Amino acid sequence: MAPATAERLFSDRHRARLRSLTHTDPRLVADELADPAPAVAAALARAEILLTGWGAPPLTSRVLAAAPRLRAVVHAAGSVKHHLTDACWERGIAVASAADANALPVAEYTLAAILLANKRVLHAAHRYRELRGRPHDWHAELARAGNYRRTVGVIGASRIGRRVIALLRPFDLRVLLYDPYVDPAEAGRLRVRPVGLGELCAGSDIVTVHAPQLPATRHLLGARELALMPDGATLVNTARGSLVDGTALLAELRTGRLHAVLDVTEPELPPPCSLLYDLPNVLLTPHIAGSMGGELHRLADAALDEVERYVRGVPFAGSVRAADLGHSA
Repeated sequence: MAPATAERLFSDRHRARLRSLTHTDPRLVADELADPAPAVAAALARAEILLTGWGAPPLTSRVLAAAPRLRAVVHAAGSVKHHLTDACWERGIAVASAADANALPVAEYTLAAILLANKRVLHAAHRYRELRGRPHDWHAELARAGNYRRTVGVIGASRIGRRVIALLRPFDLRVLLYDPYVDPAEAGRLRVRPVGLGELCAGSDIVTVHAPQLPATRHLLGARELALMPDGATLVNTARGSLVDGTALLAELRTGRLHAVLDVTEPELPPPCSLLYDLPNVLLTPHIAGSMGGELHRLADAALDEVERYVRGVPFAGSVRAADLGHSA
């Protein structure tokens, strides 16, 4: 992983636990494996487990040839698509990911975004600043605000989508779900109503995106789907910017007809001239929904739990299979 990632992830407590479980040097961090430094090359030759994170280099056939004893990869983050290659699956390397741990803060961010959006907090904050203490009839202005019996449309019953659904249960909200991989029986267990994408967009006060980034999901929400959303509805995107047609979304946002909470965009960093920075109906954040600050230690704890399972000969809790990657993040 990147050295800066290791510094943020692992406290002294984590490093002590890692030493208690394995023969390792917790301070040896490698972000270059194709042409490694001598100390890294020596460690790689002996390694049974690789503990990876953001900034991990690809585990190519050349890298694996230099790691003849490697049997497992434990990823202290979410998706493994960026660094695992076919060569890893062909060798039969066991893979675990802390994706479940990283799903929780994204779901928490999404829940907060949904509740605040229905309450029209962003609009009220802008107007309150404009009024500068002058008397105002907020009940009249926010007559359509609130979370009582509103409808939330969840796109994708992914790890994060399912956590969002679970977090929404205590509230007086109706939840619709679009996911072609979820049958009616499973939807019943999730306590959501399965619908088509068009019906979800047309019937939701909030549409929140939790599908994986795949070729088939690019611009899943295009001009047609956005046009179906009711006036005043809010789009929440904490997945990937590519899932939404940004040009079509901006056209809707410029009219003021829709609102948006965007933690991800395409491109990932909007250019300085982007209207997304200035539109009053847009809450734009810099991809912070996932683990940040102290939440990174949850990822470290989850990864070290998996290392301990490997040491004890117990199956991984967050096992990743190659067959799942075609329809997951």
